[in-house]
Amino acid sequence: MVLVRAPGQAELDPGKARARRRALEITLGIAVPLVLILWWQLAVQQKWIDSRIYPAPQTIIEDGWQRLVDGKLWPDIWATLKRVVPGFVLGSLAGYVVGLLTGSMPLVRAALEPMLDALYVVPKLALLPIFLLIFGLGETPQIVLVAVTVFFLIWIQTMAAVLAVPEGYREAATVFGASRWQMYRHILVPASLPPVVVGLRLASGMAVLVIVASEGLASPNNDGLGYLIFNAKNIFDNRAMYVGIIVVAIVGVLFSELVRFIGRLLTPWAPDRRGPGGT
Repeated sequence: MVLVRAPGQAELDPGKARARRRALEITLGIAVPLVLILWWQLAVQQKWIDSRIYPAPQTIIEDGWQRLVDGKLWPDIWATLKRVVPGFVLGSLAGYVVGLLTGSMPLVRAALEPMLDALYVVPKLALLPIFLLIFGLGETPQIVLVAVTVFFLIWIQTMAAVLAVPEGYREAATVFGASRWQMYRHILVPASLPPVVVGLRLASGMAVLVIVASEGLASPNNDGLGYLIFNAKNIFDNRAMYVGIIVVAIVGVLFSELVRFIGRLLTPWAPDRRGPGGT
């Protein structure tokens, strides 16, 4: 028996099919949250839920816009960014270097991995009091907390990526007389960067999460989005609390997309596959 299948639209016009698929994905990505927001608005108007606990989206948007116009929201956004960005950069660099070393040198891995594994499972927020004792009140403890959080995520991702580099690549470089530096430059770094970029995007979300939580516990200048959220909760200003939560979500998405964009610049040879947190 011979089965004959007529070519579909995807085979006849792949470009148009991809464009249609992408348009459908974007539509679904916008429609789902929009439907939920409209349902929330309707539930408040019909008094199905308590507006004192769940303010209407329209009320939250109006309050947030007024805070932006009055300039009350920008200082909190800036305070959070000036803590999370340096911590993210420092933690990423340190995690990548240590990951390269532990992934490529068995003795270094044997020496460091047990200790780092033990420290990794410690809740990072539990380290905040220690950092406050060491560095005192100020921005430094929170920057270090973000850096430590990011470090472990990038270290694990980098080490796993280096270990996953096919042995044939290493053998080919060795046959051609590659030095240790050339092995890193031409084999290990290019092969490990794409998975590390995915890890950076995961770490960017975790960095925002940790800084918001730490600001809620101990904000040095009573500022930052975390302080805004937790302080609003304490004084029962639920509109301000939801404004802070929404702004944190927006900042997190923009931060993740910025990391993805930088990752595409660093790894132009890698396929553009959106990992967790993609839009």
